[in-house]
Amino acid sequence: MTFDHASVRTTLKPWGRLDLGRWASNQRQDSAIGEVSFDYSEAGGPDRLLLLKLLFTAEKLSIQVHPDDAVAKSMGMESGKSEAWYVLEAEEGAQVAVGLKRQLTQLEFRKAAIEGSIEGLLDWQAAAAGDVFYVPAGTVHAVGAGLVIAEIQQRNDTTFRIWDHGRSRELHIEEAVAVARLEPVSSRKLPRHITVERAELMSCPFFTLERLDLPAETFWELTASRESWALVVAGGGTIGSLTAAIGDGFFAEADRADIRVGRDGIVLLIATAASTPPIGLLREVPAKDRLKPDSAEVNSDRVGHNVIPFRLSIVSP
Repeated sequence: MTFDHASVRTTLKPWGRLDLGRWASNQRQDSAIGEVSFDYSEAGGPDRLLLLKLLFTAEKLSIQVHPDDAVAKSMGMESGKSEAWYVLEAEEGAQVAVGLKRQLTQLEFRKAAIEGSIEGLLDWQAAAAGDVFYVPAGTVHAVGAGLVIAEIQQRNDTTFRIWDHGRSRELHIEEAVAVARLEPVSSRKLPRHITVERAELMSCPFFTLERLDLPAETFWELTASRESWALVVAGGGTIGSLTAAIGDGFFAEADRADIRVGRDGIVLLIATAASTPPIGLLREVPAKDRLKPDSAEVNSDRVGHNVIPFRLSIVSP
């Protein structure tokens, strides 16, 4: 039974940002941060199924594709990589690309990849805060500049790079040709409200992503029946005995915790390793059943709280 803060790992990327704004207490960095990954490990514990990240883009990411389960297992990996994006911040004109504008043959795809014209064949879409995109394994995709994105994915970071905008990193064109779906896909997802406070953002065979909007100074019980990840994206409060502020990540499995919402309300993204939203995830606790808070006031002030305790890692190849 576990409900705890997730550990944090930051990764330098050539397309990352120096200024992470409200997502870090030390807003400006010495090197460009592209990813913040949330993790949780226990000695002798099981391997996790999902990986939660924040992406910060100052430039376009590479055009890329990930293997599906069958291909990944043939390569000795546990799973493929399907992922979903929730847009947290978007500058004017920001875009993402998911899938192709039209069907291509493998020959056409390989030629476009080698020449770099593949960028013009992608289905680029405007991205705004609150948008949700699903990127199933095998889908050619890219993320543009000017975005902060919360990404939930299967726990596999195998990436086949198709085009990298003139950067010197290795490309994997033949591997990409072998696994890519060379056709348009339907990627944009529309939220579905389960309750007033709880919205299903998307579901797929590997995970479900939800958004919880809890009003100020209310009290809730959160029950995680299986592997779950939470990210605070607005407001604050406490989860169990833990402070919950913008940028904090949590891991939960086979456990429950009380949420005391601060004076600004709280918004949480919840990712669960399940194909449908779990029953009984959230319930409001009646006033008569509430325990007194440990402190005089629960609020979302960030004074003295290090939202993301950065630990720089080696730049990914």
